[in-house]
Amino acid sequence: MGLAGEGPRTPMSLSGEGPRTPMSLSGEEPRISPVRAAITVVAGMALAGVLVGAVWVWLAPGIRGVVALTDDGDRVQAYLGNESEHWFTAAALVVGLLSVLAIVGAVLVWQWRVHRGPLQATALAAGSVVAAAVAAGVGALGAHLRYGSVDVAGAPVSQENRVHYVVEAPAVFFGHSPLMVAATLLLPAAVAATTYLLCAVSTSRDDLGGWPPVEYPLGATGRTATVVPVPPAGPSSPSP
Repeated sequence: MGLAGEGPRTPMSLSGEGPRTPMSLSGEEPRISPVRAAITVVAGMALAGVLVGAVWVWLAPGIRGVVALTDDGDRVQAYLGNESEHWFTAAALVVGLLSVLAIVGAVLVWQWRVHRGPLQATALAAGSVVAAAVAAGVGALGAHLRYGSVDVAGAPVSQENRVHYVVEAPAVFFGHSPLMVAATLLLPAAVAATTYLLCAVSTSRDDLGGWPPVEYPLGATGRTATVVPVPPAGPSSPSP
């Protein structure tokens, strides 16, 4: 009981109304478990990696060159004009396509509201690495099937026909060192994680709008309000 003989008062918000518990923005409980949702994200990114690899095979330029026979009878391979620059162009195209996939994938995963959170962010980053690996594998295989391989020793060159024109398949990596390969595979994961982080910091809710919802009081305007106890109204002493 209070000093005025009344029972304990319910805390009121600054707007004068009692606290209200909001519903989660997700609307309802998720139908699948968070682990299954994470597996779905990784599988979806892997399938998207197949598409990225196929698009890269279609867009990546081949490297035109020649196999020539020298006066000493040695076979040498050379590239025509600035065709050697296509090695960099093809590898940069892989990174660009995977970065676009990472951004689009992060936005789509963020739209799966009920499963927002660290687990989905981790699944998105892992899926981006898997997508990069799948895209690189599909791209390398597709480029080999499209252009074949250059057989310098078997090129049809002779003293009468010293030059044989060839087209070499482009590469999916900037180099063959483990560092170059790792950079290509991890960069899309960094892009996806950064995009998901930007989406997370743009929301004002502690639960990111996911499930389970975080319950906190709302004011009359629908904004989060600080709940304070309102003292009982009583007569005030007259001003001197």
